[in-house]
Amino acid sequence: MSDRILEVNDLRVSFNTYAGEVQAVRGVSFHVDRGEAIAIVGESGCGKSVTAKTITGLIKAPAATIKEGSSILYKGRDILGYTKKEWSGYKGSECAIVFQDAMASLNPTMKVGKQIMENLMVHRDMNKAAAKEAAISLLEMVGIPEASRRFDQYPHEFSGGMRQRVMIAIAFACNPRLLICDEPTTALDVTLQGQILDLLKELQKKNNTSIIMITHDLGVVANMAQRIIVMYSGVIVESGSVEDIFYNPKHPYTWSLIQAVPRLDLGNKQKLYSIPGAPPDLLDPPKGCPFANRCSYCMKVCKTRMPVESDFGQGHKSACWLNHPMAPKVQPPVGNRI
Repeated sequence: MSDRILEVNDLRVSFNTYAGEVQAVRGVSFHVDRGEAIAIVGESGCGKSVTAKTITGLIKAPAATIKEGSSILYKGRDILGYTKKEWSGYKGSECAIVFQDAMASLNPTMKVGKQIMENLMVHRDMNKAAAKEAAISLLEMVGIPEASRRFDQYPHEFSGGMRQRVMIAIAFACNPRLLICDEPTTALDVTLQGQILDLLKELQKKNNTSIIMITHDLGVVANMAQRIIVMYSGVIVESGSVEDIFYNPKHPYTWSLIQAVPRLDLGNKQKLYSIPGAPPDLLDPPKGCPFANRCSYCMKVCKTRMPVESDFGQGHKSACWLNHPMAPKVQPPVGNRI
């Protein structure tokens, strides 16, 4: 059996608005192996969440247009051709998602235990008694104390970190093969972030679950993912192992993301780095490199032609004209910073 559980090929997703067609995702391709954790990073609006939600079936026609030629292969089958019944079996059972804001995702009028039970009764065909017992076990599994008592509490009675643990319990209720985490730690403080990430790592190892972590924070994924995909303006600009991205980045946008991570060795006196300018308007995407207008190393060709992808081996790839043999040699402004 192949180790590849998910393969996204030339994914193109657009939204029709009053102002025109917003080309949110423009030709994204990547894969995920069984038991592997990858991270998709980039600033807000880069298309990472649209990509994730398309994989889970939360974005599809008529709300959005998935362009012809796009494919999302799950265990070798294109999910974009699923029937309604197949989608029902896939979502929650085979693929689950943990959102950023647990309070907005949980039903405030329903006890958390019953929200977990729903997933178990629908996808695992359990009766109420068995589902309740399994739900309490799941709450214990994600580290919620006094699980039997808290089973009967409402979301507002939980702290932010505990609500996120409930979301993880719901996601793991049917032991999904693929888990997508859409910025699950953004609303939490640093201590809780570490606890949630450690929990996800523990459950991933225990269940051999494949994870796609969506985030704008490179620091969050340093110890979580095996591979990192860097997105900008709807396209992938660089991808590679964690070591490749942190210690040998090849794209100016990746350099900028790394520079923007605060350095612990400089204390609170450091001047935080920010990327100048703004992302391009995806109503009318640029013909060349989308990062050209914000790049300190921009050349004439960058504004007129999309850069070809360079392969540096071991899965490390980057789309930047600076990697072309005829380009001037540039010393990256980042090194072993993290």
